[in-house]
Amino acid sequence: MMPSLLRRQLKKFLPENLQNHPELGPFLDAVASSYGNYDEKLSMMQRATAISSEELAEAYEKLNKEAERQKQVEIALKKTVDTLNINLGVIDKLEHNNSLNLSAEKLASHISKLASQIAKVTEEKNTLLLDLESQNDSLNNYVQMVSHDLKSPIRNINALMSWILEEEKIKFSVDSKQNFSMVSENLTRMDNLINGILKHATVGDHMEMKTNIDMQALLENVKASLEIPSNVIIELSPNLPVILIQKYWVEQLFDNLLANAVKATENKKDALISIKYIEDEIFWKFSVSDNGKGIEEKHLSTIFEMFTKLENGSNAAGVGLSLVKKITALFQGTVWLESEVNKGTTFYVTFKKDYHG
Repeated sequence: MMPSLLRRQLKKFLPENLQNHPELGPFLDAVASSYGNYDEKLSMMQRATAISSEELAEAYEKLNKEAERQKQVEIALKKTVDTLNINLGVIDKLEHNNSLNLSAEKLASHISKLASQIAKVTEEKNTLLLDLESQNDSLNNYVQMVSHDLKSPIRNINALMSWILEEEKIKFSVDSKQNFSMVSENLTRMDNLINGILKHATVGDHMEMKTNIDMQALLENVKASLEIPSNVIIELSPNLPVILIQKYWVEQLFDNLLANAVKATENKKDALISIKYIEDEIFWKFSVSDNGKGIEEKHLSTIFEMFTKLENGSNAAGVGLSLVKKITALFQGTVWLESEVNKGTTFYVTFKKDYHG
């Protein structure tokens, strides 16, 4: 409706003879109608403007978020490209400025080049791996053949020496008997060395199926297989677990560690060797400790290398700890030690709980 004030104002500007003219009413009604439509359209425009502003603000916020996301993607791509450049030794670097204003076309082209190089490197790597696998197979076959060819004559010689000594011992002097004994010891040492090399070369070959192994029972069996002096006590932790693993190589590992510990404590009164299980979320973790003679610091850096021996007079082949290291690697674990001269040594070994094998 037209406000009464506006109606009176309009009549003021009309001649007197028209102010009360009967046809003036429809005219004023038309003006009032236009006035109402204007208010209504103005209100609609205001509402539409308000809606558009809200939509624009929302769209602007979305655009800002998308721009930030694109920036983060760009940063990630830049880091990836830089890493690939470094690893692949790429000389043709991707040009970019501090604002990370990268051309999508240039980036795509550069990534395509890197992908081609990665494919080439992967192909070369696969070829090398196949070649290495073939060489390893050949080497293992050679080691097994040589080991078999050497073991038989060595054992035959040792047996013959024993028979000769037994039959002719009355004729032999004390020095001759000692020399026979030394020959026999050296033959035994050679036999141990061949066995050690053969085991080392075949770690991981013909792997048996994983089974649940009761470590308490396994370690009791290992203890029973060793010659343990009466002065040596071997204690097993009461919390030893049942683990899913290949049994044979775990036996070999602990056989070597316990044999070393026995050797280190054989001349010590009240010698003690203890095997413990250490809780860990990712690894099966064990320790083998002894209170024996310990290892000098100068030997610690080479203790796990092949043919490393701490005592020259020993019949050991110097392969045992190298074998331990290779077995732990097979189970995606590690081995390390702590030692102090005249106080003892502790070896730690881990096997990954979800290792692939």
